[in-house]
Amino acid sequence: MVYTGPGDVTLGRSRSRSHSSHGSRTPSLHQPGLSRRSSLSAGHPQGLKQVDTSKIGVPIVTPRKERPGHVRSLTGSYFPAQKGVVTMEDEWPIGDEKTWKTALKDMEFDHEDEQKVANTVVRHVTTSLARQAYNIDAIAAYQATALSVRDRLLERWNETALHHTKKAPKRIYYLSIEWLIGRSLDNAVLNLGMRNTYENATQKLGFNFEDLLNEERDAGLGNGGLGRLAACYIDSMATLNIPGWGYGLRYNYGIFKQLISSTGEQLEAPDPWLDRENPWEIARLDVAYPIRFYGRVENIPNSDKAVWSGGMECLAVAYDTPIPGFNTKNCANIRLWSAKPVQGFDLNSFNAGNYEASVAASSEVENITRVLYPNDNMYAGKKLRIMQQYLWVSGSLQDILRRFTKLDLPWTALPDYVCIQMNDTHPTLAIPELMRILIDEEELSYETAWKITTKVFAYTNHTVLPEALERWQLDLFETLLPRHLQIIYRINYDFMQAVAKRWPGDMDRMRRMSIIEEGTPKYVRMAYLAIVGSFKVNGVAELHSQLLQATIFRDFVEFKGRDFFTNVTNGITPRRWLLQCNPQLAALITHTLGNDHWLTHLKTLKQLLPMSENEEFRKAFTSIKMENKQRLADLVEAELGITLDIESIFMTQIKRLHEYKRQTLNLFAVIYRYLRIKKASPEERKKITKHTAIFAGKAAPGYYVAKLVIRLINNVARVVNNDPDVGDLLKVVFIPDYSVSIAEVLVPASDVSVQISTAGTEASGTSNMKLALNGALLLGTVDGANVEIAEDAGEDQSFLFGHLTEQVEGVRFTNSYQPTPLEQRSSELAEVFKAIESGTFGEGNTYEPLLKTVYEHDYYLVSNDFGSYLAAEKLMDECYANNRTEWTKKSILTAFNMGDFSSDRSVQDYADGIWSVEPCEVPNGDNL
Repeated sequence: MVYTGPGDVTLGRSRSRSHSSHGSRTPSLHQPGLSRRSSLSAGHPQGLKQVDTSKIGVPIVTPRKERPGHVRSLTGSYFPAQKGVVTMEDEWPIGDEKTWKTALKDMEFDHEDEQKVANTVVRHVTTSLARQAYNIDAIAAYQATALSVRDRLLERWNETALHHTKKAPKRIYYLSIEWLIGRSLDNAVLNLGMRNTYENATQKLGFNFEDLLNEERDAGLGNGGLGRLAACYIDSMATLNIPGWGYGLRYNYGIFKQLISSTGEQLEAPDPWLDRENPWEIARLDVAYPIRFYGRVENIPNSDKAVWSGGMECLAVAYDTPIPGFNTKNCANIRLWSAKPVQGFDLNSFNAGNYEASVAASSEVENITRVLYPNDNMYAGKKLRIMQQYLWVSGSLQDILRRFTKLDLPWTALPDYVCIQMNDTHPTLAIPELMRILIDEEELSYETAWKITTKVFAYTNHTVLPEALERWQLDLFETLLPRHLQIIYRINYDFMQAVAKRWPGDMDRMRRMSIIEEGTPKYVRMAYLAIVGSFKVNGVAELHSQLLQATIFRDFVEFKGRDFFTNVTNGITPRRWLLQCNPQLAALITHTLGNDHWLTHLKTLKQLLPMSENEEFRKAFTSIKMENKQRLADLVEAELGITLDIESIFMTQIKRLHEYKRQTLNLFAVIYRYLRIKKASPEERKKITKHTAIFAGKAAPGYYVAKLVIRLINNVARVVNNDPDVGDLLKVVFIPDYSVSIAEVLVPASDVSVQISTAGTEASGTSNMKLALNGALLLGTVDGANVEIAEDAGEDQSFLFGHLTEQVEGVRFTNSYQPTPLEQRSSELAEVFKAIESGTFGEGNTYEPLLKTVYEHDYYLVSNDFGSYLAAEKLMDECYANNRTEWTKKSILTAFNMGDFSSDRSVQDYADGIWSVEPCEVPNGDNL
């Protein structure tokens, strides 16, 4: 449903379509005339048509044979010559072929030619930015360099789109509400193989390339591991030549910019990451789809079809970000949607003096994509979240289906050409939306539409916490998406019938499995809808997948069968998380192996395991680690005024703040260490291993307890870092506004990876993988991907502690129903709490709600695991202080056993086990 002008042609050719063929999709909800007549003819009485006001807001359904094709705007939209096979006719599509090809040939140059690269940068300085050598600054130099690199990306992007259009492979569409892609310049030039060329070219132009990299802002498109995983996967899809795109939302302000107040509290400010023009995105203003909210539904008698009309209409407008593969010409794409009003301004209201009303509708629409994760502690926030999710999945589906219809195949062939992977439950509305399109717009029966839908979607679950499974109040659907609620009711009715047939009379089971959660108010359980509407469900670590099947989805395992559920352990891209963030270690690996094959075959690192016994290699490895620690120390001193001793153990816990991730456990251990240092004599202090505790992460604006943890971390840091009795024995650092770019500095500098979630609560984790790949030893619980990391690295290289998953429920029961005083559970933690309550780190009563979570119930077992954590820390300290050679060996063995944790392996697992898709590599010379 892309807006195009009248008389639309594709590649210079028009083609009529019969009613039986599924033509290219056009707006059926709202179709404004986009080719305005001249003002003269428009003002002439003969140019006026009588407006039937009764039809306003009623969807216009254009007969399929009359639907115009989409003007190809680099989206692979060619008409096929025969069904299912796309061929490109011999004649040149437009204009003079020789002129075109000469111009294209003139654009080509040797990518190692520094002068040619400099030429393209200067061209953008003078033409794109209207600057010159006399008035260019670092920001402009970055912009010009980025635009030059983007030109190279678009060359590959065009070739990939053309090749995939020719071959018509099955395509993968990855739907993620977050895309935490970080900065793009360094990653792009590395994947293009042009890093040195651009570095030298910009240096000759008078700029330091590292300074240009620092001018780029992190894209405000994500918050945590969910978005970073998606970014790694799209990188791997491009690298593995998997034909696929990502879809998300283009947030104006991201989640928020984290500031820290003078009292240590987290403050949230807007993150205006788009204030500067984003050179990496391509605005597709011609790719805009109609989106409807509210309205009424009229069911068509003797039919599954219904007409959804009225309400509020807006547009989902596309913005593309090319993602290059490494060592391949293939280039993937992330298409992000921005909400725009159909008409942005009410002139009548403005002329009447009602200025606020003149832009009210426009503001409501634009709020949809203004901020990532609006606070949903209130009804308005919940409503906005659903509007975000629907605009995203509707725009994405309309785009996907438009591309499919170019193949001129029946709708039953859709699963052979399209697979949609839902990254968590946020995109689940895509299931009823596809049903709506197939039934209401394409006039398929409900049964046929359901067979198609359940072969298209796959669902990745990212949590084992029942309270974290997304659910929305039913009245929100009644108001915003009335047609989708009808479809969900029908899906649930049929599903409940099947459950009742399998287990007659088991009402409790039906209540547990129902997509609609009964009660006051009623809720729609999005995870259950995702399971029922998908053909495969996967967890993201072996332990996580086992727990899903044994706990929250046990009923569905019994209904669907164990084969319906599978595991794909998460992974990270080694191109960013080793080559880019730790170039010295990457160079050492490449030099020792004799090639860089490991960048796309990470298991090759195992060949380096014997180097742990090589003294020269250990020295080089240690030297790189110390340089990375110094780089971080310099940054911390410059930005935060805290001086760090690089001989201390850098213990890093970098992740969003949540009780189950237990930053509290780490922090309380820091306080206990501080109290121990204060009590120690000068001689005893000489035996204490130096520690630097590094925290980073954001708390959700409405998560009061998590924000209290941040406040306490900062106040502990203020006291500890300024206590002369402590000196360099202990430092505490909270790095504000954590981002991908900050992680790229923290990860290579870390000695210890702190991964201490309560057993059975963390789905996987990926910071553990990044840190381990860079040689940080694991201090963690037996949870998430820690299990597989410890197995691969060897448990001798890890410091594991805490209750096991199977013990957790029993301990929780005891804490709640047979409680014992904190002093009995952990005398060490009781001492810590007394220090906090006495005002050592500020007013003690401030932290009462935080401490209460441990005093009462202690759901996340902080007190129960505290002693075990201290014991694991002691073993770690002894190894670091007494046998640095053994520590380095452990670090090398950990890093080079991480081959299984590449996102390339993860994506290949998806491709083989879920997507059933083959690579479609762009050959050299595949261009116009």
